[in-house]
Amino acid sequence: MEDKIYDLGAGFWSIRGSFIKNGILDIGVQCALVKLSSGRFIFLDSYTLTDGVRAQVMALTNDGQDVEAVLNVHPFHTVHCEQMAKDFPQAIFYGSSRHPKQVPNVKWSDDLVESDTVAERYPELEFSLPKGIHYIAPDESVHASSLLVFHSASLSIYVDDTFEIPPSKLINTMQADLGLHPTTLKALKDELDAGKEYCDWATQLAHKWRDVRNFCGAHSGLVKFEEGRFEAALLSAIDRARPELEA
Repeated sequence: MEDKIYDLGAGFWSIRGSFIKNGILDIGVQCALVKLSSGRFIFLDSYTLTDGVRAQVMALTNDGQDVEAVLNVHPFHTVHCEQMAKDFPQAIFYGSSRHPKQVPNVKWSDDLVESDTVAERYPELEFSLPKGIHYIAPDESVHASSLLVFHSASLSIYVDDTFEIPPSKLINTMQADLGLHPTTLKALKDELDAGKEYCDWATQLAHKWRDVRNFCGAHSGLVKFEEGRFEAALLSAIDRARPELEA
């Protein structure tokens, strides 16, 4: 899969890259570049930038000097963190509590990426952490949770794994249907109302971020929704999953 960068407007760029799973299938991966009101930049997630995409990013960011931070929003997406730290050595690296254990050579901030401290630092973005499921699941094959990000100026949602669009639904991208990550059931906390808590969180998110037009998914690619379709698609996904998750 060829690396590409998409300008979604209002200071938000979606960067699509390659990730080979099990040495066979390229399921894709992503990061995003966000311009702050200060004129400086942050990344959402880490990715090894190459060739034309790297040149465009460096041109935008004063050869990388204007990148002030990298927010690694998925605890299990750690492959590119070390290279990203080499490319942007002046940037502050935020991650989950799992990141320093997996990538000890990076100098991580003491402030966790999902903390209120980080959210308050970047008012250009809205953040939401799923409720009812483990952010860092005890079973390391369960990757359902991630810190979701909404950039209201460009109407873009950035989400790793938590919600996804099945490949069969990508043909008609204007009517794309959302689904939940296949490990969501396994990610539920061992609490009586965990399933209900998750479904209620996602329902509230659908209403709160109803204006989403650009869906940036780690493995779903970049998908554009018609006005109102994101809210409807997410509510439909929750309605389908709720009986099993609440059982």
